[in-house]
Amino acid sequence: MMNDFPKTEGSYQPVSCARYAELELAILRRGRLRLVWQDGNVFHLHLVSPYDLCTHKHEEFLLCRNAAGDDLIIRLDRIRNMVRT
Repeated sequence: MMNDFPKTEGSYQPVSCARYAELELAILRRGRLRLVWQDGNVFHLHLVSPYDLCTHKHEEFLLCRNAAGDDLIIRLDRIRNMVRT
């Protein structure tokens, strides 16, 4: 999966330490998140189970699994809304 990083456009904007810490806690607690993220002109809304954070080519990503069991790789600065469930 590590070779499946999405091709991204635009420069990466680092996320706040607070946002990063929220994601770390969700991973540690094996919690689920309702995420809204933007990919170009498309907005996505999914309930996901996050399992890791990583850096690839100086960009930070959330690795998670949706309800259908599909693995997702989401660039952190594309996340528009996040709610723990």
